[in-house]
Amino acid sequence: MKNFFKSGNPYVWLTASALTICLLMICGLVMLIMIKGLGMFWPHKIVSICLKDNVVVLGELVKRESVPYEEDAYRSKLKVGNRDVYGLDFKWINDDDIASMDYPLSAITIERREWGNMYGFLEGLRKDNKTEVVGMDEARELVKESKMLYERIRHIEKKEIGDINHLIEKNRIKLRSLIMQLPSEKLQKKADRVKEKIEALEKTYSEKEALLTELYTEARKKEFIIRLADDSEKVLPVFQVVRMYTPNNMHIVSKMGFYVSKLWEYVSGEPREANTEGGIFPAIFGTVMMVFIMSIAVVPLGVLTAIYLKEYASDNFLSRIVRIAVNNLAGVPSIVFGVFGLGFFIYFIGGSVDKIFFSEALPTPTYGTGGILWASLTLALLTVPVVVVATEEALSSVPRAIREGSYALGTTKFETLWKVVLPQATPGILTGTILAMARAAGEVAPLMITGVVKLAPSLPIDHHFPFIHLERKFMHLGFHIYDVGFQSPNVEAAIPMVYTTTLVLVFTVLTLNIVAIVIRNKLRKKYKTSLV
Repeated sequence: MKNFFKSGNPYVWLTASALTICLLMICGLVMLIMIKGLGMFWPHKIVSICLKDNVVVLGELVKRESVPYEEDAYRSKLKVGNRDVYGLDFKWINDDDIASMDYPLSAITIERREWGNMYGFLEGLRKDNKTEVVGMDEARELVKESKMLYERIRHIEKKEIGDINHLIEKNRIKLRSLIMQLPSEKLQKKADRVKEKIEALEKTYSEKEALLTELYTEARKKEFIIRLADDSEKVLPVFQVVRMYTPNNMHIVSKMGFYVSKLWEYVSGEPREANTEGGIFPAIFGTVMMVFIMSIAVVPLGVLTAIYLKEYASDNFLSRIVRIAVNNLAGVPSIVFGVFGLGFFIYFIGGSVDKIFFSEALPTPTYGTGGILWASLTLALLTVPVVVVATEEALSSVPRAIREGSYALGTTKFETLWKVVLPQATPGILTGTILAMARAAGEVAPLMITGVVKLAPSLPIDHHFPFIHLERKFMHLGFHIYDVGFQSPNVEAAIPMVYTTTLVLVFTVLTLNIVAIVIRNKLRKKYKTSLV
């Protein structure tokens, strides 16, 4: 037995078993998230339940469970929707109270821009105070026309009026700058020209507002008449409908097409209904952009620190202090980095930048408030110990014979480091970068006080000069999960969104890591050295 343990085989099997268990746990967690989240895109059937007191309830059957503290008693959770009518999205129904159940083919699910889903039956269309009967095909065409009108309105609001607002604000800042430099006849003429530009832009703005009023008036002319489960009627503007479908009358191919379209809308669309519906593209974009900016900041800082500590610093008091500081940084709570980022980056550096370069915009801050730049730099400080340690290990792994061979050819220490050692250590440096990216992508606490928001009005990249706006606030997948799961006005209905966003965050981090791993492996092959 003693020889058996000395052989090391038990420890190999123990390590392999622990790794297998960890992989199974990770796979199980991912599978759980996928099962809980991806089902939200499938068109679920609508059930009509008639209770023993003759009350009819209509909705989606979410789950069935045993009644607590009662034997052989079960209940069903029904998503009844119609939150503006009933006040709640879900209703529990005991099996003992059910008289009959049915799946009516004409029952429709209506996704709305506000108040969540509506379940009922299409009775007709009201237009110009006249009611007419319409079928589902005609209703879908009306919804398509309404979507085109909605996209036109959004284009005017975000693109055209947004451009006008940008130019007005730009000219107002320019005017304020000129006024601060007055009096001067030449500057006064410039100020008058800027005022004329602002007046012309405001006139165009008023014209666009009038056009929007006309479009909104046109959008409200058509209304669906929906009969609810209790036979009452609800008037629903066509403009408020995102899509409507009859899930009980759909075959498997149409359901799969519906699933793909919903999934694409989720990944590429903008959020609505307090982030509980719609898409999460701004959050995906903000997360990826923040990770890239953080990587650009942390790699040079971490690599230079490691090079100094490993190649140049002697074992003196200063180097020991630096090493202790780097090691201690790894144990500091992330929220502390957020507070530091708020005080140093935002208030001190950002406030100083505003005073020097954007004084005419004050008291409205430009860089003296939270933004994606400051959030990225804060996370760079958070992850720099990882890069430093990984880089030091990579530098140590370069064979001494390679260094001595370079010195023998007459190169300096810097040339050896730059042309020989660093290329060999690049795969290890990328390993540290991968770990830093994975850590930063999942952090939320520092971002909450350095620039992340619930809903960003615009992306950090647009068509306005200088095109990349690092001072803007942004959305983040991790904060989106926290907001939807804990701050949503309708948390129970938002649970599937929490799972799907978590899944997207996992796959986003995985994608970023895979890209970095592929690059690392290619560099490793390129600089692989064979020892003879």
